[in-house]
Amino acid sequence: MTATAATKCDCLIASVSIVRTATGWPRCYFITGKKMPSSTRHIVGLRTYSFAVEERMAMAWQPTDELAQAVALEVLLHGPLGRSEIARRLDLAPATLTRISTELIRAGLLTEAPHAIKRGAGRPSIPLDVVAEAHHFLGVKVSGDSVASAVTDLRADVLSYREEPLGSREPHAVAAQIARIARGAVESYPIDALGIGLGGVVTPRGTVDSAPFLGWVDVPIARLVEEHLATPTFAANDLAAFTEAQHWFGEGTGHANFATLTLGVGVGFGCVANGRLLANADYGVGLVGHWPLDPLGSLCSRGHRGCAEAMLTVPAIERDVSTALGRDVNWDEVLELFAAGNSAVERILNSSGRALGGLIAAVANLTAPDLVIIGGEGVSLAGVTAEAIQVGIRENRDPRASSVRVELVSGDNESWCRGAAVVAIQGYVRARKRQQG
Repeated sequence: MTATAATKCDCLIASVSIVRTATGWPRCYFITGKKMPSSTRHIVGLRTYSFAVEERMAMAWQPTDELAQAVALEVLLHGPLGRSEIARRLDLAPATLTRISTELIRAGLLTEAPHAIKRGAGRPSIPLDVVAEAHHFLGVKVSGDSVASAVTDLRADVLSYREEPLGSREPHAVAAQIARIARGAVESYPIDALGIGLGGVVTPRGTVDSAPFLGWVDVPIARLVEEHLATPTFAANDLAAFTEAQHWFGEGTGHANFATLTLGVGVGFGCVANGRLLANADYGVGLVGHWPLDPLGSLCSRGHRGCAEAMLTVPAIERDVSTALGRDVNWDEVLELFAAGNSAVERILNSSGRALGGLIAAVANLTAPDLVIIGGEGVSLAGVTAEAIQVGIRENRDPRASSVRVELVSGDNESWCRGAAVVAIQGYVRARKRQQG
């Protein structure tokens, strides 16, 4: 054992040690003992005395009943929250909320936040918050040529990030690579659950029905990874995971209705309605990629003229700019040329921005969201063509309708990993309910 902390008084010594088991999962040992000088010895330079060892496994998310689960989730998603606010949100009697919150604090799931909330002339309220650092999750994003991963806490804040080439597209090899990454993460963090996000159709049980970029059909990727690790593993379509991350911890928090659009190699669309992600067996097929936007636009890979794939994806824009300039141009150079005022690039990007505005208007017209969140590696298109986007929205939306709120979020791989981690968080905190069912 390695002593990590110690407290000593005249009659009692208490120390806490963290050790790692053979499986790689950490356990906490709480060591207490009465002072008995005749039996002293040294551990890592600290004087200790006769002691008894009590082993406790790392704290799990286990609210005692449905009401406790509801309280814990409310604080996780919207905290810190005062007790009166929680009671109001969940329609709980004050005495019931007091009982539940006391149990959750005692269990280590919740804690009293350090700063009181002052409302009116009454006494300040001590808000409740989750102990976010008490749990850790690994989110993995698998693409056609790389595997990115991030360790997060219970609120999906990224603690570490890494990226490496995909060694093989063979399912068992991918599962083994993910397992190796997870074992490496465990060296620094106790991982409670693992989430995998990838482009394709993924069932709720973590089976990939189809993922064309990997050449997969009917691959139970979550189960394959669990064969390597004693860790709960979940998998989902990467866009669904991204949307859920925005729903629980991102720009969509607090909104019952919002939409997401992602720009990159493809175009993705997600929708949360009445607080739930809209998804069916076709989610992950990428149907919005062929939504018509410009009858005079370029052709997509399937021969559609002016669809979202032809107008908004990074490869399509790179192709059009390269054709216009007579040389190969990558995305970073496209943005540099636009900023420098290159007329050809300005014309192409503004045309794409106007088309994006048309797609945003279509989403708003059909789903009535509170806001539209745009992300993905091609999100810079929305950032540099804001005026053209507004033109496209106005052209395709009734002037009597309310304005469309648009929010841009990070387009780096870390955001996709964070989405995968949220899939793990959701699976983990909902596990008790599934077990009861």
